[in-house]
Amino acid sequence: MRWIWIDKFIEFESGVRATAIKNVSLAEEHLHDHFPAYPTMPASLMIEGMAQTSGILVGEARGFQEKVILAKVKRASFLREVRPGEQLTYEATIDQVSDEAASISGKVLVDGEPLAEIDIVFSHIDNNLSGLSFPEENFVFTEDFKSLLRTYNVSTKDEG
Repeated sequence: MRWIWIDKFIEFESGVRATAIKNVSLAEEHLHDHFPAYPTMPASLMIEGMAQTSGILVGEARGFQEKVILAKVKRASFLREVRPGEQLTYEATIDQVSDEAASISGKVLVDGEPLAEIDIVFSHIDNNLSGLSFPEENFVFTEDFKSLLRTYNVSTKDEG
């Protein structure tokens, strides 16, 4: 099972920036174990939400031809905890993309207020110089992830 930490894209500018949202719900099992008497969204899962938002942005910019994986979290700073009932907004902007890697600047808002800054570096593992070989199929961009982007594209066409 692959967990997806964003619910939908609300903005997507190919090769430039993307915005996605995540509704935090007490129905999510991980919240029952993360401080049972005072459930909070783990910061590590918010970092993963930013990685998924920005990873899809980077992958789409290059036609999903490469396997894009998280290589480094350059910075992750949070101002407070996030509780059930709040909505996260992930704003990802591409700083740089090359054949080997990409870097992203990210901001997270909670109910419209600043929450975190998360800067990430991705590796295009098919183009790295490690000498390793990887499976031919793109195991990073599964249908689950691509469907998030298709849903955004369909909803924007419905609005227009």
